[in-house]
Amino acid sequence: MSQGGRLRIMRGKDWADPVRPARREVREAVPETAGDRPPVLFVPGYGYGAWAFEEHWLEHAAQRGFPAYAMSLRGHGGSEAVPDATLRAYAHDVVQVAASLPRQAVLVGHGAGALVVSRALARYPARAGVLVAPVLGGAGVLAANLRHNPFGTLPALFGARVRWRARQLFSAGLPAETARGYLARLGGAGGRAQWQLLRPGPGEPAVGDPRMLVLGSPDDRVVPAAALNRAAQRYGGAPLLFPGMGHAMMLDARWREPIDAILDWLEKLPPRG
Repeated sequence: MSQGGRLRIMRGKDWADPVRPARREVREAVPETAGDRPPVLFVPGYGYGAWAFEEHWLEHAAQRGFPAYAMSLRGHGGSEAVPDATLRAYAHDVVQVAASLPRQAVLVGHGAGALVVSRALARYPARAGVLVAPVLGGAGVLAANLRHNPFGTLPALFGARVRWRARQLFSAGLPAETARGYLARLGGAGGRAQWQLLRPGPGEPAVGDPRMLVLGSPDDRVVPAAALNRAAQRYGGAPLLFPGMGHAMMLDARWREPIDAILDWLEKLPPRG
């Protein structure tokens, strides 16, 4: 249905069992003149907050002329704590923030935030979607994490938060002190949402058939290469690869390379309509 000039996609469950409202943190970097460039909304993965994009990518996107926004999902960063949050609630948060932006936005999701974005795209007609080192669920990602970090991953199977290791998330090029600082800022996701990563269930098609870009690293110790390839194939393409980078690409030593590739791709999008 249309309301106030914006398209809203409603489902029966939205009426029968609405997602409880929650206060959401949104940080922004807006250029003085954006022209016709679309706003970019960065969506962090489980455990991260808007700070993960504010560190480098937010201001960098604005310097290149894109209005840039980063949000924290409920229970993350400076957003309201909601211990029983679900994947559906996270997708609701993204749709609500995207719908509040001045123009049709590009949704960029990192890690499990890519799964959230894929669900939000079924309800929000995005200008485009970008999945960065996407964690889209399933046994393959769990097996990779058990292999690289068994003692940090096992507690998550019983509802506790994942205890990450620096070499899982970052390349050796990131100074150890910087990596430890980032690790200290990581939190956890809602227990129900965390369980849903194992079996997220089938998603719905994206509204409006937006252009999609998938990127990651063949050296990612969270998302195995096979899972990265499957994610790209789901959207009819191949992943854009950055060898030598870790999972947290927006914080790693070579953070400029992936964000510049994303913005270069956005500059080449065909005009709306």
